[in-house]
Amino acid sequence: MKRNLYVALALVALVCCAGRFLTIAAQPGSHERHAFTPDTIPWGPPPPFIAPGAQFAVLEGDPSASHGDYTVRLKMPDGYRIAPHFHPLRENVTVISGTFKVGMGDVFNQHKMAAFTAGSFAFLDPEMHHFAMACGEAVVQVHGSSPLQFNYINPDDDPSRNK
Repeated sequence: MKRNLYVALALVALVCCAGRFLTIAAQPGSHERHAFTPDTIPWGPPPPFIAPGAQFAVLEGDPSASHGDYTVRLKMPDGYRIAPHFHPLRENVTVISGTFKVGMGDVFNQHKMAAFTAGSFAFLDPEMHHFAMACGEAVVQVHGSSPLQFNYINPDDDPSRNK
């Protein structure tokens, strides 16, 4: 009886250890593709419809796809401006760091902007005309449904037209 108890305990311990080992072995591959720490975010230049000077990272999905979800981050230097524009689909914005100022309307007016600090969240419904500016270095995370499109109120503000 005692021997059967020892054998059963040994088998349970073996199964637990094997399960733990397999779990640890499986995690690095999935985390490398699906999780980011601040030092592993793949920063690069912004897409052509965003003015140069900022850094852009795609965390999830494809913002240029015809459908699907996406999550991106935009890192902006102090004073970086985004001209008045709108999006055809809802935009969800979380301020990760710094201060991000946002104003509503068709004309950039620094005096009619609200300041959003780290931890702030806002969503903009389709067709809402807005503009933005970084105060100090700011990082924002944007998520929504693809495609991510910028429609500038003044076509001359579209950086992709100025190339």
